[in-house]
This record gives sequence, C-alpha cells and structure tokens, in this order.
Amino acid sequence: METILSPPFSPLFNPKTSLSKPFLSLSHLSRSTKPICCSLRKQHSQIEKESFSVPKSWVSHVQQGLAALAISLALNFCPVVSSDSALASEFDVLNEGPPKDSYVVDDAGVLSRVTKSDLKALLSDVEKRKGFHINFITVRKLTSKADAFEYADQVLEKWYPSVEQGNDKGIVVLVTSQKEGAITGGPDFVKAVGDTVLDATVSENLPVLATEEKYNEAVFSTARRLIAAIDGLPDPGGPQLKDNKRESNFKSREETDEKRGQFTLVVGGLLVIAFVVPMAQYYAYVSKK
Repeated sequence: METILSPPFSPLFNPKTSLSKPFLSLSHLSRSTKPICCSLRKQHSQIEKESFSVPKSWVSHVQQGLAALAISLALNFCPVVSSDSALASEFDVLNEGPPKDSYVVDDAGVLSRVTKSDLKALLSDVEKRKGFHINFITVRKLTSKADAFEYADQVLEKWYPSVEQGNDKGIVVLVTSQKEGAITGGPDFVKAVGDTVLDATVSENLPVLATEEKYNEAVFSTARRLIAAIDGLPDPGGPQLKDNKRESNFKSREETDEKRGQFTLVVGGLLVIAFVVPMAQYYAYVSKK
C-alpha cells in the first residue's frame, strides 16, 4: 500500500499533507471571485456604453446633414437682399423719390463710380450756375410702361407733382435691355435745352452707345450735350449709328470670267511645257547618236 499510494501521488491519504496544505479555503475562494465579478461588471457596462454610443453618433450625423441641407436650400431659393439702392426695381425708383446726395439712380447697375462722380460734379455745377436740376436714371427693363418716354413722364409727375416743383427739373432715362432712352422735363428746362438737342440726344447719344453697351459714355455724353445747350454753347454732336452691312464674299461675273481666262492660260502653258520639253530632250539625245 505504501508503494502504490506514495505521498506525491496521494495527498488525500497523507495526513500531514492534507492537514498542512489544504486545497482551497473559503476565504481564498471569496477573494478570488470578487475581482472576476467586478471585471465582468465593468466589461458589461462598457459594452452597454458602446451599444448606446453608436445610435447617438448616428443621430448627430443625421442632424448635421439635415442642418447643412436646410442652409443650402435657403441660400439657393431665398433671394439675397442687398442694401444697395441700385438694385431697386422701377417701382421702387418711383416711390423713393429723387436722390438726395447724388443725381443718379443706377437701377441697372451699369455705371462706374468714376462716371457717377463726374456726373455729380458736372450736374451740381450747372445747378449752381443756372438753377436746373437734372436726374439720370438707368433701368434694366420696363414692365409698367410701353417705352422710356412714358416712364420718364411718370417719374417726373411722381417726383415733382406740381408745375412749380418740376419747372426747372430734367429727367433722363436709359433702358439697357431695350437700348433706348428718353428725356423729359419742366417747361423751363425744355425751353433752355431746345427741341433740336433733345431729339438729337435721344436718337444719337443714348441708343447708339447703348447698342454698343457703352453705358457710361452714353450717360456722360448726354449730360455734356444738355449742359452745352443750357449754357448756349455749340452743340458737340453725338455718335452716328455705324453701318453694319457686311461686304459680300462672292465675286462678280466679270471677275470670275477674268480669273477663268488667267487660269486657262496658266494651265495651257504648263501642259505645253510638260510635253515639249521631254520631246526636245529625246530629239537631242537621238540626234547625238
């Protein structure tokens, strides 16, 4: 029995070994199981956090995408309101009245700052010297009136309702889409300028230069021409409408016959040379033999 159940192989039957070295005590079991439970709880809480963090991040991405989409739609479909008075409509021009700090209402937005500054200096000078106030208006198109003349009369009546207010006032309108203009004013203004200059300016300066899209030159040259008439100076004149007729590329019958005769002579000469020269060379070669 001692041989078979030796101490290394049978600790249960060895009283010394079993009493001195027990397998596991209850306290050791309890101590060893506590960290395992804590670690399991921690892992379970981490898994729960990760499982709930995914929907939150997904919802936040969706919210950000919807916000960006709303902003883009608002920018695309909502009109951008500008504070510049030059972007007003023809009705706003009527309702706002004459400009207080300048002589120009550039609704079409085609005039440069230099032109506006030059007009202000030119028109303020004639107002101080002669007492005539001239306003220039540019619009893209007209929807309420048939032409620029009706709109100019409407502006004059709206801005200066009485004859006394509009007696020495002048209105110059330029419609960029229709390439036309109109000039109207009170009785004293029309008398000072004269019908000849008024008609010439409306038929030359405004439409001709507007057709070439030289709006700054059209407005400024009109102002100079009106002021020259008010001051009694010689009329500087206006641009003339260019003749845009294109020359025909087709030749006349006489030119065609002439070219055909020259071509026939050249071709005939080449054919003669092509046949005569080889024959002359062959004759010279044979005669030598």
